[in-house]
Amino acid sequence: MDFDASQMFQLAADLQKVPSKAIPLASKVVRKTAKDIEGTAKSIAPVDTGNLKNSIGSQDVGPLEAEVRATASYAVYLEVGTSRMAAQPYMGPATDKHTPAFSDAMAQIIGGAL
Repeated sequence: MDFDASQMFQLAADLQKVPSKAIPLASKVVRKTAKDIEGTAKSIAPVDTGNLKNSIGSQDVGPLEAEVRATASYAVYLEVGTSRMAAQPYMGPATDKHTPAFSDAMAQIIGGAL
């Protein structure tokens, strides 16, 4: 199941309509999912020196927003590949793995609050 930007915006709009108790629950889901994606990305990232793996981290950006990123200068090249190197994706697969659970948890929160 793909979760695109328009669905994220719709989810955010729906969450604005729910009772205040749903926001802390949704925030926990966002933080947990970010940590889960971080952990999976670290476990499947290609390792040569360990720099890429050590550069992967997550942080809260807002109450309903978190960011998972790799700060190694070459991270994107490993993720998407180059004309001389095949892709070795780690962030995309990690996100894909945790998207269904995230979607289900958010749907339960919204369903229970509306």
